[in-house]
Amino acid sequence: MLAADAIAKQRKLAARVRIEKSPPLESVQWIAGTDASITRDNQFLIGVITLFSWPDLRHHDSYIAKVAVEFPYIPGLLSFRELPVLLEAAKQLVHEPDIVIVDGHGIAHPRRFGLASHLGVETGWRTIGCAKGRLVGKCGDPGDEKGKAADCSHNGERIGIVLRSRKGVKPVWVSPGHRMDFEGAAWWVNRTATRYRLPEPVHVAHHEASRIRKAFVENHLK
Repeated sequence: MLAADAIAKQRKLAARVRIEKSPPLESVQWIAGTDASITRDNQFLIGVITLFSWPDLRHHDSYIAKVAVEFPYIPGLLSFRELPVLLEAAKQLVHEPDIVIVDGHGIAHPRRFGLASHLGVETGWRTIGCAKGRLVGKCGDPGDEKGKAADCSHNGERIGIVLRSRKGVKPVWVSPGHRMDFEGAAWWVNRTATRYRLPEPVHVAHHEASRIRKAFVENHLK
């Protein structure tokens, strides 16, 4: 797929993104986190989806996939690179997640269709984008205390929230992916970021992806 075709597809699919109120707490049983990592030779992607029970936030299992890289790294088009491996990992899930927190952006994207939105539209899941850096727009100052937040906007439109998920560390950039609203997205990220900057499901997914990538490299060096 050419970059121009991917951009056109983003614009078309972005119309399917729905901003909905967060579900009632008592209806949530499973929260997932995602991460994707590329091997050092740039040939394969490792995708991990973790599954945590709610409200105890206990790690139930991790689902892992590996696929060949088929799309180049192009800023703003990351979902076309990483989505295939996450969809492959999703096939293994034994419980349907009620909320999925994605290591990436939702609508805080030039075309309002980042990885979290793309994953949500493709699967129907309620998704939240939780990124480690800002992609587009301007944000206010969230303050220094955990849970403090400020809005982010782009071209006069609210696109996300910059959130201090842990005191004394760099904030995270949160946005609705699909079937989620702004306040709900920030609440779930803040509530699940219990020990680290990233929410626990995403932190564990990132750790797993890094471990597998390291093992992949070591096996190929033998």
